[in-house]
Amino acid sequence: MNRAFRYLLASLLLALELTTPLEAQEDLPYTHVKDLIYGEIHGTGLLMDVFSPKEKKRGLGIIDVVSGAWSSDRGKIRDHTLSQMFTIYCSRGYTVFAVRPGSKGRYTVFDMDRNVKTAVRFIKEHATEYGIDPNRLVMTGASAGAHLATLAALTVDSGNPNAKAAAQRFDTSVKAVGVFFPPTDFLDWDQGKRAEMSLLGPLLFLGGASNQSEDEILAKAREASPLHRVTKTSVPFLLIHGDADRVVPISHSQKLVEAIKKSGGSADLMVKAGGGHPWLTIPEEVRKLADWFDKQLEP
Repeated sequence: MNRAFRYLLASLLLALELTTPLEAQEDLPYTHVKDLIYGEIHGTGLLMDVFSPKEKKRGLGIIDVVSGAWSSDRGKIRDHTLSQMFTIYCSRGYTVFAVRPGSKGRYTVFDMDRNVKTAVRFIKEHATEYGIDPNRLVMTGASAGAHLATLAALTVDSGNPNAKAAAQRFDTSVKAVGVFFPPTDFLDWDQGKRAEMSLLGPLLFLGGASNQSEDEILAKAREASPLHRVTKTSVPFLLIHGDADRVVPISHSQKLVEAIKKSGGSADLMVKAGGGHPWLTIPEEVRKLADWFDKQLEP
């Protein structure tokens, strides 16, 4: 998965370099703060970058879950920069929080889910400092980041108004979720085939699944699958997926949209004809997603 993703992003980089000059920092529509600590686990900081619009600040925030193949090194920030996410969103007046939830091997997918929720609470707690409305946040992500964003949005943690820690007084809800090609079902990855154990093992269990029973693996795989965590939700979803995706089949998005609608929620699928994982013209869809976020956050 990671190899194919990186190959296509390298192609995207080449295309951008051939068609547009690299922008100077002063020409970008945002200021960029790197490696802000939003939480801590066992003495290790959890990091995010913050992209703040220079103009047209609207008090709106986008939480971008930055992860590819469930790895969240700084290269993933660069990938999203190449996709023009930060330029497009910040030019619309959004403040973007590029959250890095940790990487497989050190964290399970359940740890990463908790880290995403820690970030949501941190952002809400510090909303005044960033000039945003904590009740007007949306969430996005691509591939593994889309999986984690979707999982977090479908399994919201409530806030405790009596908690001593200020962040714990906030819930982890957002107003809308728009994601690109999310894995949603580890039990049926492609035409009845379960996700490969080389992928599932380190995602579900620290140290892998070699000592786990088949029933334990299946139970954890179900728990980690957004498709199997759908309940009645009022949060609208937009999924964007290419019909030529050989890494995460489009069926993952199709099934999730169907399940959300069946539960009484709102979900739509935007299909990119010929789109892989990702595609060279993905900034076009980023702009369409920004349009959709604008509609969801209208006063």
